[in-house]
Amino acid sequence: MAVTSYAYIWRTTVLHRRELGGSMAEDGPPPFPPGADLDEVQTPEHGSGDLMHRTYRSRIRESELDARGLMARVCADPNVVAPNALARFQKVEGPEGRMAVGDEFSIRMPGPWDGPVRCIRVDDRSFRFATLEGHLEAGQVEWAAADLGPGLVAFRVESWSAPGDRLSNLMHHHLRMAKEVQLHMWTSVHERVAKLCGGRLDGGIDIETRTAAVPRG
Repeated sequence: MAVTSYAYIWRTTVLHRRELGGSMAEDGPPPFPPGADLDEVQTPEHGSGDLMHRTYRSRIRESELDARGLMARVCADPNVVAPNALARFQKVEGPEGRMAVGDEFSIRMPGPWDGPVRCIRVDDRSFRFATLEGHLEAGQVEWAAADLGPGLVAFRVESWSAPGDRLSNLMHHHLRMAKEVQLHMWTSVHERVAKLCGGRLDGGIDIETRTAAVPRG
């Protein structure tokens, strides 16, 4: 078991990283909600290589928004916290200014990796996307917030996915390029969430990755 804690030289945010072994029984994606539109949805079994269950957690002190207020802003436009140099959300299905089940986005990323996703679950403190055909990942990702006390909010991004194809598997697991770009992207999201809340990160960002073999064929 490897446990690391350090700060990247180009940012002051402390990152606490753990990479652990896992299993599909414990780390596989949550069940799809009843009635979810699964047309073109990619599950980890459709992908290549191991599943990675990754969780990014942070706490925001002196927040001017509670969990519901924060997620209302993010659901209205995820670009308010997305690092546009790495990812920009373009809605292709559903009206602007809200998040609803069935809404679809194309996440514009550098290189040939634009990522189509569909919202399969949403409430006043969270939403969950499923990746669609053509995404560099095969699985699900959830954004969520929770109130911990006055002026103290928790924010979480949690994903359950395998690389979408052999090239993504090579870039992610072997060359690690895509993995580090993803790390930088989600770290930037947490930093931007703290700024949107008018608060500050408390204790940095906790990042846990659990890897599990995906049974196929």
